[in-house]
Amino acid sequence: MPLTQEEIDGCREAFNKFDKDGSGTIDVTELKATLNAMGQNPTDEELFLMISQVDDDGSGEIEFAEFLKVIENQKSANAQRDDETDTIEAFIALGGNVDKSGVISTDKLRKVIKDFGLTIDIDQLIKETDTDASGMIDYVEFKAMMA
Repeated sequence: MPLTQEEIDGCREAFNKFDKDGSGTIDVTELKATLNAMGQNPTDEELFLMISQVDDDGSGEIEFAEFLKVIENQKSANAQRDDETDTIEAFIALGGNVDKSGVISTDKLRKVIKDFGLTIDIDQLIKETDTDASGMIDYVEFKAMMA
């Protein structure tokens, strides 16, 4: 997920602030402080993974361009997490469980679609998604339907 110019400018400011020795790179300790300052709280394992994913030259430190890759990766991961949260919340609202277990009835789904006045062909969508024709939608089927 690309960064906006405003985000890049904020990253540059944070990177420069935490590049304590002015080397043009930040190590794992400086990266953690930088991300904390940006409102993120990665674990040591996540920090190692972030560096290993973008440390193109194998130095164990990251340059600004590599730092931008870390932030883009974090932004994408957060967006995916947010997308799944919305799907889970919708699944729960229709009768599923928070742990993604349980099922929702296709009848209830049809009623909600009708009540909200949505103009989708819910019968076709159910036919494509409820492949076992059980009349019940589990989380995997619901997630596929929402995609």
